Amino acid sequence: MESEHQPMAAVQRMRMTFTKEGTARYISHLDLARAVERALNRAGLPIAYTQGFNRRPRLSLAAALPLGYTSQAEIADVWLTEPVDPPRFLARLGLSMPPGITVTAAEEVELSAPSIQKLLADSSYEVEFLEPIDEDELRENVAAVLAAESLVRERSRRKSDKPQLVDLRPLVMELEVVPRGRGVLLLMRLVQTASQTGRPDDVLMALGIDPLDTRVRRIALGFGDAESA
Repeated sequence: MESEHQPMAAVQRMRMTFTKEGTARYISHLDLARAVERALNRAGLPIAYTQGFNRRPRLSLAAALPLGYTSQAEIADVWLTEPVDPPRFLARLGLSMPPGITVTAAEEVELSAPSIQKLLADSSYEVEFLEPIDEDELRENVAAVLAAESLVRERSRRKSDKPQLVDLRPLVMELEVVPRGRGVLLLMRLVQTASQTGRPDDVLMALGIDPLDTRVRRIALGFGDAESA
């Protein structure tokens, strides 16, 4: 019998993919985790819980999404105390998710597999421009960023008045301007690991673009293999 101090052991680990669209883009990373936890509780699935006085569903999100961004590729792991078929997990949880958050896929992964944070390698984004932009100038600026040996920028830090100097160039894996309707989109693939994170806002500012004049959407998360974790 489960006790307050001895929660039931997890026997299955489910990896789910979900979107974050519409007004949900204004939900912070912490509030997003709480919203998913509440949905897991409502879904009636055999969720495993953490130990301690304030027990919570065992949930691990792959990467924080900056406030204001949308996404089609958020990924999280959930631990279960009884085996559940992925289609049933998907159907049950889908009915409980809040507006703007939609579970699109679920698959079982090994309990002993490395954490998704350790495997995370990169994030890909799609940038839409809210105002008309000079395509030729944009392409020139993209070429200049890719040709640069270094792009040292200052980042503010939450607990310090002293900014942090970061070389952005090694964090930029790909930049591409692509046609979309009568305008263009900017695609970027940036390093994102447990220790290094390329930020779309930094790239936009390096290109001479105000991030407030854009709308950014995460379109993919890339993962390495277990051997490199």
